[in-house]
Amino acid sequence: MRTTAVLKNATRTPLIKFLGKRTTPASVDHTPHAHPASPSQSLPDSFASYRAKAQQHGPLNTPGRAASQSYGAIGGSPGVTLGPVEPRKGEFFDRQELPTRFHRLPWSELEIEAIETGGASLYN
Repeated sequence: MRTTAVLKNATRTPLIKFLGKRTTPASVDHTPHAHPASPSQSLPDSFASYRAKAQQHGPLNTPGRAASQSYGAIGGSPGVTLGPVEPRKGEFFDRQELPTRFHRLPWSELEIEAIETGGASLYN
């Protein structure tokens, strides 16, 4: 076919028109500066001073925390020191502790077959 040869020989012109020649700036300022949306518009003096005030899921610099302990309170002490773990009134730890109307229903053979065949067994 002629259309293939014509399309193959046609030059592609981009839809975007760029103004001027591509140039890279002669000098780029790489000095650190505060983000424009920063509330303080200033950088911290050091990483240590930043970390002393930073929070991530709670304060990072809890007093008395050893350097070898993990971040936060979880995993920093054995579970025995947390005390007894009992559900409060109206709280349940397992679905089987709820009234029977909230228990999981057993799968029927028809549902199992439909899942295993990807629904094809419903259309015999």
